[in-house]
Amino acid sequence: MAAKYGVENPLPPWKTSLDGLCDALDAASCQSGGRDFSFQARRDEEDVLSATRYRSVPYPENQLLALAHSLVARGVIDETELRQRLAVVRARLEAQ
Repeated sequence: MAAKYGVENPLPPWKTSLDGLCDALDAASCQSGGRDFSFQARRDEEDVLSATRYRSVPYPENQLLALAHSLVARGVIDETELRQRLAVVRARLEAQ
């Protein structure tokens, strides 16, 4: 699709933020309260989710969904808060 529309950089601008968040999680390597956020645990879960539940979603969107899924499943953020944050971002983007 990128070639069809002449897009030279097919990665969306939010990919840098996603990579930064993943790097921060990896650096913290949190393993407390039953939450294992080690690099290996996060990547293993991301790989499984990307290959199964989100296999029909293109990269890098499947990576984003897998991370959000993992954070909700681990209780870092709940679905209500995630919906609220997404609504704020959507409103900001649509206002431009």
